[in-house]
Amino acid sequence: MEENKKKVQLLHNVKDVRYATVLKARESWSMFSIMSEFVESTEKLSEIQASVTIFGSARFKPGNPYYEQCVQLARKLSDIGFAVFSGGGPGIMQAANKGAFEGLSPSVGLNIELPHEQVANPWQNVSMNFRHFFSRKIALMKYASAFVIFPGGFGTLDELCEVTTLMQTAKIRKRPLILFGSKFWKGFIDWGREVLLQEGTISAADIDLMTVTDDIDVTVDQIVSFYGDRVKDLSFEERLKLMYL
Repeated sequence: MEENKKKVQLLHNVKDVRYATVLKARESWSMFSIMSEFVESTEKLSEIQASVTIFGSARFKPGNPYYEQCVQLARKLSDIGFAVFSGGGPGIMQAANKGAFEGLSPSVGLNIELPHEQVANPWQNVSMNFRHFFSRKIALMKYASAFVIFPGGFGTLDELCEVTTLMQTAKIRKRPLILFGSKFWKGFIDWGREVLLQEGTISAADIDLMTVTDDIDVTVDQIVSFYGDRVKDLSFEERLKLMYL
């Protein structure tokens, strides 16, 4: 393979001083911006032991059945001791924060700066603003004891696939992953079984990571029964594993 070796210039070898200075400054600023988001999220969130992260569309308005069911679910989870995490914006995120805010446990909103659509909702006990999707996504997943995925668009599908991949690859321990809304999710599950599984790109166990329901009480019971009487603290080994997300 030596004859196919390609030389890629390292940044510190760039000869144009002005260009190199501008590029290094820009890259350094980006790097420290990302680091600051991880530092702040660790400071604010790492001691929240029992929590449920709820994902879903930003476009559902109050009065939409999924919105109202999410409010009820988040309130129940909050009242039994689970903090509720959301992306901090409108739609399902707002419903999750609203329900938790009215309950006994913290409502956590991890907001993202976008040119449109995302405006922080007012029902947050703990709030953060992120510039980078990936650092926000890690914070939403790293501290969750369970995940509930309401209907949504590309962002929600991205979050669902990310959670499933992390459990599939044992980057995080298996935990409840509940898809709320059987009619909405049926096509996705069928496609997984009839296409992905048949083509050999996933295994049957990967599909089994997800539970589909339309029932708020079933969702709560799935989470509570998974953990027994209380949510156990993460072991030292599990905390080490999370560092590599």
